[in-house]
Order: sequence, then structure tokens, then C-alpha cells
Amino acid sequence: MTNLEPAPLHRVITKFVVGFFLLFLPAALLVSCGTKEEAPDGKDADVREFLTRYFSTWSAKDMDGYGACFHEQARISFVHQGAPQSQGLTDFLHGQKLSHATTTVPMTEVPTDMKILRDERTAQASVRWKLTKGTDITLGTDCFTLIKTPAGWKIMSLVFYND
Repeated sequence: MTNLEPAPLHRVITKFVVGFFLLFLPAALLVSCGTKEEAPDGKDADVREFLTRYFSTWSAKDMDGYGACFHEQARISFVHQGAPQSQGLTDFLHGQKLSHATTTVPMTEVPTDMKILRDERTAQASVRWKLTKGTDITLGTDCFTLIKTPAGWKIMSLVFYND
């Protein structure tokens, strides 16, 4: 057989099939490997919306809206140098109000990444955030345990730390 003769049909089909898989299989795998964070089915949309509201009310200095994100029995812990410092809700909210009242520069905190594990009654979320205070930037993580109440999602427990 010379180069001018047509290739046997099985070689043409084999090349086509191999080429198809080499081109389209990686693309199909990338599409199917989406992270849970993308939530293409919208399953976590209500939790994401709640967590976004949590951060936006704090940044807007809406302490009533911010406080409404918490269950009345919530506990808050801050991890500093590996040791937890725990507070009840009243003390924590008072400290947050004081932080805004005493700062000389505006503060905003925005979520940068959310990982959510949930069912119909509870949710756990790990949220990376960025706090901007004037020109200073602090990064950290909030770990939430949420409960679904008749009024919507509420924070039962918050553990947070700075990088």
C-alpha cells in the first residue's frame, strides 16, 4: 500500500473515535467535576443568601439585621493562637457594635469562598472572608452551624479565626 491509497475503513473509524475522545472527554470531565460551591442545581441557594446577608448587614453597620442572623441561644468562639475564646450572643453582639462605633475608618467584610454541607433542618458552612479596615486587610474563616427555623436560617454556633 502506498501513501496515495485510501486507508482501510477500520483505521479511519479508529482515528475518528480516538480523536473524539481525546478532544471531548477532557471537556466533559471538566464540566462534570464542578465543585459543590457552584451549586448548579441551586440546592444551597437559601443558605448562600443567608450567609451573604450575614456579611452585608455587618458591613452596612446594620447591627439589628446582623443580630437577627443569630439564634437566641447561639454561642460564638474565636480561636486565637490555638485556644478558643467563647462568648454568649449578647456579649459578642455588643463587641461588634463597639468595633463599628469606635473605628476611625470604615470596615467591610465579604465572603470569598463558601463550602456548605446541609440537609433540610441544619447546615454547616465554612466561609473564607476578607475584612477591609481602611488600608488594612485581614483574611480568615468563619465556621457556622445553622438551624432552619420558621423565620429562616439562624446561626446556632460560630467559630471564627484570622489567618
